[in-house]
Amino acid sequence: MTPTSRTGLVRAIGRFDLTALVINAVIGSGIFGLPAIILGLVGAASPVAFLLAGAAIAVIALCFAEVASRFDAAGGPYLYAREAFGSFLGLQIGWITWLVRITSAAANANLFVLYLAELWGRATEPAVRMALLTVMFGLLAIINYRGVKQGARVSTVFALAKLVPLALFIVVGLWFIESENFRGRVAGGLDDWTQAMLLLVFAYGGFEAAMIPAGEVKNPQRDCPFALLVALAVIVGVYMLVQAVVVGTLPPGVETDRPLAAAANEFLGRPGGLLLAVGALVSVSGLLSGTMLNSPRLTYALAERGDFPAFFAAVHARFRTPHVSILLYAALSWVLAVAGTFQWNATLSAVARLLIYASTCAALLAFRRRAGRPAFRLPAGPFFAVVGIGFSAWLVVQMGRAEFVILGGTVALAAATWLWARRRG
Repeated sequence: MTPTSRTGLVRAIGRFDLTALVINAVIGSGIFGLPAIILGLVGAASPVAFLLAGAAIAVIALCFAEVASRFDAAGGPYLYAREAFGSFLGLQIGWITWLVRITSAAANANLFVLYLAELWGRATEPAVRMALLTVMFGLLAIINYRGVKQGARVSTVFALAKLVPLALFIVVGLWFIESENFRGRVAGGLDDWTQAMLLLVFAYGGFEAAMIPAGEVKNPQRDCPFALLVALAVIVGVYMLVQAVVVGTLPPGVETDRPLAAAANEFLGRPGGLLLAVGALVSVSGLLSGTMLNSPRLTYALAERGDFPAFFAAVHARFRTPHVSILLYAALSWVLAVAGTFQWNATLSAVARLLIYASTCAALLAFRRRAGRPAFRLPAGPFFAVVGIGFSAWLVVQMGRAEFVILGGTVALAAATWLWARRRG
């Protein structure tokens, strides 16, 4: 019989499923939508940009691994900040994490429509686009509404399926790389590199979301660090090689919002472009299935601790899922997907995500001063935490006015929710 956590949720997510969930939470629209943008910013050095961003995110992920190994309940970054710094800062991170999850889902859904247009030109027509987004979010909400085990299985299948076309793209594409394509690219300046790093935070982001449903992981204190480290090692390798193939096979001057399909068209012809378009659809669908599983557990965790209205913590009597949180998350993600674009949602998601990363790195420093030893202890943890905070702060100061306004509104909502919770208590 599958064990049940003290909250009534079922512990049905094993180590392999959690590793797949991390891969699913990261590999999505970023690698299918950003290579051409990063190429335009930093030129032939763009594979190096992917490596540098991956190294920076790995530092932050290592801090997450130690902090996550201290907990066995749902909540992820919100829970870490709450336990380290109190309910006020915890609520700020909780709201910002929710904003990240919604904008990330919206960005991925928009890229799904863009790649579908490679197969069906009418996909980007306004009415058709809205119908597609509605079906997409509705179907995934129903799957996860009916059980975490079912949602985890769908996520795992997608994680495996999305790696197949990427692996084929890499293995075949490496044989068709032309050195002249590297020499024809112009590297950008400091501002271009900064913008590239900010967008790559979106490409590598999402691993933190896989920590949110820890209350349904069989052995979260050991499985969370394992899943983070193994999955990120795979992801960094895949991203670097994919970008190298894009740079080496896509002729200079080509402009496209579907870079992998365009590159595959160069060395595999039209069938290759169609294959990568299908791969992008599978990949984005997988990420959306994963985020539909993990993100509603955040509002569930907030409500469970009295920081959100109690109905967010409602657990379905039959399916044992936080069904109200699932439906509300799907609805809000749909709204942002319909209203926004891929790049706008990706940029906002990346900026907000940096605040979450900095808070978890800071939480590592706070927990190190307390009694108790985590299941995973990061060597030179305080050093890595300071580096992670510095990297996040450097990119946050590049925030534009629109991102500042939305983040400011989110912080204000978090403060109002904190006052509501205090008065209610």
